[in-house]
Amino acid sequence: MPGMEHLYFLLQLLFSMALNLLFSAGEDQFIQYGSILNLDGAATVTPDGVLELTNHTVHIKGHAFYPTPWQFRKSPGAQTSQYLGLLNKTSDGKQSNHLFAVELDSSQNDEFKDIDDNHIGININSLTSLQSKSAAFYDEKNGMFKNLSLVSRKEMQVWVDYNCETTHINVTLAPLSLAKPSKPLLSATYNLSTLLEDPSYIGFSASTGPINCLYCVLGWSMGIDHPAPLIDITKLPKLPHVSKKHHSKVLEIILPIATAMFILLVGAIIILLVWWRMRYAEIHEDWEAEFGPHRFSYKDLFHATNGFKNKNLLGQGGFGKVYKAVLPVSKLEVAVKRVSHESKQGMKEFIAEVVSIGRLRHRNLVQLLGYCRRKGELLLVYEYMSNGSLDKYLHCDDNKPTLCWDQRFQIIKGVASGLLYLHDRWEKVVIHRDIKASNVLLDSEINGRLGDFGLAKLYDHGTDPQATHVVGTIGYLAPELARTGKATTQTDVYAFGIFILEVTCGQRPINSHDDSSQILIDWVVENWHKGSLTHTLDHRLQSNYNADEVGLVLNLGLLCAHPFSNARPSMRQVIQYLNSEMPLPELMPTMPTNIRYSLLGLMQIEGFDQYASLPSAVGTNNGLTTSLSSGR
Repeated sequence: MPGMEHLYFLLQLLFSMALNLLFSAGEDQFIQYGSILNLDGAATVTPDGVLELTNHTVHIKGHAFYPTPWQFRKSPGAQTSQYLGLLNKTSDGKQSNHLFAVELDSSQNDEFKDIDDNHIGININSLTSLQSKSAAFYDEKNGMFKNLSLVSRKEMQVWVDYNCETTHINVTLAPLSLAKPSKPLLSATYNLSTLLEDPSYIGFSASTGPINCLYCVLGWSMGIDHPAPLIDITKLPKLPHVSKKHHSKVLEIILPIATAMFILLVGAIIILLVWWRMRYAEIHEDWEAEFGPHRFSYKDLFHATNGFKNKNLLGQGGFGKVYKAVLPVSKLEVAVKRVSHESKQGMKEFIAEVVSIGRLRHRNLVQLLGYCRRKGELLLVYEYMSNGSLDKYLHCDDNKPTLCWDQRFQIIKGVASGLLYLHDRWEKVVIHRDIKASNVLLDSEINGRLGDFGLAKLYDHGTDPQATHVVGTIGYLAPELARTGKATTQTDVYAFGIFILEVTCGQRPINSHDDSSQILIDWVVENWHKGSLTHTLDHRLQSNYNADEVGLVLNLGLLCAHPFSNARPSMRQVIQYLNSEMPLPELMPTMPTNIRYSLLGLMQIEGFDQYASLPSAVGTNNGLTTSLSSGR
């Protein structure tokens, strides 16, 4: 810098060092242990007496100068990083700098032709060293130089000696615990009297680049015309504690990001766990403990059905959807029906009945294996029937295969046998309340098995059933249900009679047309009245049927679907008729039958909603007289 002469000693290290300087000019000497210095930039002296030239911040510089007898002035224009707080890109190498420096450099910069990233250099007016060598010290024991790491975080000593007569400069290094070696590490010849002007400033400079560092001086001494005073290492202050060491810039950026990501990850895990619990959440109440063996976990059913996906859907109706499932442990194939239940009223009794029905065992009944409750739905688990619902075989397109007469007749007899077991042969009377073709399933041998006991009611033998809400499927409901609200074995017999006609005729109980609806039983009665009952037989059977069996089941269907319950046979009698153990009574018309059954159909169409729960006051049978007589 113009008008100023400078003498700098560089510290480009993370650890500390002590310096001994010997000059052969002037008549002064001193030793420093944290004494007052003139400071510049980031340089500071700690309360312990440590001179810290930087402060863990990137791209900064710091200066410290001996205060007397020279006045300290800042060095304008000096840059950080590779310029070490001494020069800048413009001033580097100029003769007007009057700069002599000993460089301790722990980074390699090709711009200044650095030999490596751990070297000592003698610099004249430039950051390009006049002489440089890798950092090392002379080992007196083996007579060789031993490498010394500048980034070892251990204290070290540096001696800089200059002889004005020989213009010889020596730089010597050693660990703090060793005496000054007999051989210097680095030597150069340069007449400093032609470089430095009087006065000159003596001190330290350090800078950081993209990685923050802490550079410290624990003590230093200087002598002019006399050797520099020895430094008592016992009086040196301690290095700053490791805890004071700041993180790098990279860590300062990464740590907040990592913390935020960790918080987000923990939050996501918590949300996932809550969602997982809610996904498989079930309704458990104390009273269900006694039904434990019959309860399935929702998680097992969810995975068994592949999440209740449509590809596992077997069918659906007014009460819910049915899915095929494979239980994860036993690998048993089952059918899972999802039934909506919004009210808790009567749920305990309903579950008790479900569990009781689960103990039913008959070859013509689909076994109810258990249940699961979750939120607003009830899941019923049934034995799986490989051939599905009878409904799809009866009401398919003409070009698709259907059941032959022998198969249909065996299905009718099988369902009748199952109903007899429910009504008479089990420990309680079971009223199914929803007998229809879609609730009859076919096993691998096309045997008919009555299933879906979701609406079933249980009574003790010999007791009078209580009135309940009217439930069932339109077209299968006995007319007295609207008046009494009581589901009995005879209401099941009525539905079974409609079922017989559906299987035999291949027609639904109510066939809707564009502008009207045809009631199956009306149509059959009309043909019976005309003497053409066999004309109602499913046309897809053509001539492949037994005429006697067809006549038997059609007349039996009409008898079972009699408007008055006391005219209907019991299921025990139905079995006797089907097995030809007892002749079927002759049906005798007493009045225009088609009108009576049309009134019944009209009542069902206008008074009942499919799968609805209705008060018993809806629809009555006042004034309706019998149209069929059993002759008994």
